[in-house]
Amino acid sequence: MRTLILQMQLSVDGFVGANEDHPWQLWEWGDESAWDEELKRDFNAVFAGIDTILLSRKMAEEGYLTHWGNAAKKFPRDAFYAFAQRIVEARKVVLSDKLKDSRWERTTVASGDLPREVKALKAGGGGDMAVFGGAGFASALIAAGLVDEFQLFVNPAVLGAGRRIFDQGGFKTLRLLGSKAYACGMVVNRYAPAA
Repeated sequence: MRTLILQMQLSVDGFVGANEDHPWQLWEWGDESAWDEELKRDFNAVFAGIDTILLSRKMAEEGYLTHWGNAAKKFPRDAFYAFAQRIVEARKVVLSDKLKDSRWERTTVASGDLPREVKALKAGGGGDMAVFGGAGFASALIAAGLVDEFQLFVNPAVLGAGRRIFDQGGFKTLRLLGSKAYACGMVVNRYAPAA
């Protein structure tokens, strides 16, 4: 069985998105990043074992795949270049009932019952799978008990309000797999569902 890893940036107070449109993450999709080199290296090390990426429709349509495809062509000296290359090379699956066909390279669309589709992907052969999407997508996966590992990138920001990923229920107790603080102020906490 493949491991499904949910990676999510969040604030110190547990929000993944703010109601207001103001920057709070140390790294967005842009070319600039406040991540330090050690964090970038560790992030790339995780992705060495990833061969499939699950995306929400919204994430795909907002330009995630286009951004990383372009980044793979222009940033050979940056530590995010390796990540961009992995995004391009990996199989991508967009989970959506609204999209019927993929318009992105190495990307398929899966529709229908979310738990059934994800369980089928997890049962297939290959390496680990990473999940990228917004709060609603992440919450649905968590509520269905589909996430095997949480990698929570805690930004040094307090939002006070916004969206959360654990609001729909799901796991009540998690087991800490590791925690690491970085010079840029980010803390990465890794958890698995408690048995």
